[in-house]
Amino acid sequence: MSVDGAGGGREPSESEERARVTETLTSAAKGLRPDDVPQALCHACVELLPVTGASVSIACGRTVRATWCASDSTAARLAEAQYTLGDGPCQSAIERAAAVLADDLTRAPDAGRWPVFAHEAVELGVQAVFSLPLGVGGATIGTLDLYRHTPGALSSRDLRIALWARDAVTFALMNLHAGYDADERASQEGVGVASWMEASEADHSEVYQAVGMVMVQLNLGAEQALDRMRARAFAQGRTVTEVAHDILVRTLRLGSETEGDSEDAGRRDAGDDGREGDR
Repeated sequence: MSVDGAGGGREPSESEERARVTETLTSAAKGLRPDDVPQALCHACVELLPVTGASVSIACGRTVRATWCASDSTAARLAEAQYTLGDGPCQSAIERAAAVLADDLTRAPDAGRWPVFAHEAVELGVQAVFSLPLGVGGATIGTLDLYRHTPGALSSRDLRIALWARDAVTFALMNLHAGYDADERASQEGVGVASWMEASEADHSEVYQAVGMVMVQLNLGAEQALDRMRARAFAQGRTVTEVAHDILVRTLRLGSETEGDSEDAGRRDAGDDGREGDR
C-alpha cells in the first residue's frame, strides 16, 4: 500500500489500484507456456480479491461451451455443474451480458434464482458466486466466475477490482502472444487463444461427439440433443460429460420420448454407428 508524505497510511487511488491489478496478472503470466497462463490468471484473481476460487468459462452464443481454466477442483466442479444444468450465474451473465452477483445461495432471492444449481453449490461448500462477462467488441465470449465459502456481497471497492481483473483477463487471453519476442512469435504462430480454446474444448469434445450421435439417432437439433443429455445427467446425479462418454462407448442410448431410454442399448446395438436403427 502506498504511504503519503506525512507517513500515515492512505487508501490507494483508483489508478494505483488498477495498476496493481494489471501488474499482478501480468506477473502471474510472465514466463509461462501459453497453455499454463489461463490457470495462473485464475490464481491471480484469487490473490487480488476476497474470494476462495475462480474459473473462466467460454461462451458459444448465449450458452456455456466449456471451462477454460479453474483455480481449484471446487471451481472446476461449479463450472461443470453449470455446463451440465445449462443454468446458474455464469449462464445468466452470458445471457444478460452483465455481471451477476449471488451474495448468498443459501437463502432467497439467490437460492430461488437457480434452485438446482444453488443446492449443488451449497453441497460443495460454496455460498456466494460472482459471474462477470468477458467481452470483446460488445460480444460476450465467456465469463470470469468467482466463488467463496462464506456469504456476503462484494464491497464497491472489491467489485471495482473484480471488473478491472475481468478486463485484464480478457485482454491477456486475447493478446498475451504479443508479449513474446519476434523470434518466439515466429516460432509460436497461432499459439495463444486458439491453443487454449483447443485445450479447453478437448475436455468437452466427447460431449460434442455425443450430441451429434443423439441428433442422428433421434432426429433432433443440437440444442434439443444437448437438453436430452442434460436431463439424463440431472436425473442420474451425474455430469453431462459422463453421460456423453457412456453414449460414445455405447453403454447408453437415449431413446425417443415415447420409448424411454435404454441402458443396455450398447449390448443390443453393438454394431451401431450412430445411424437410426430399424423400428
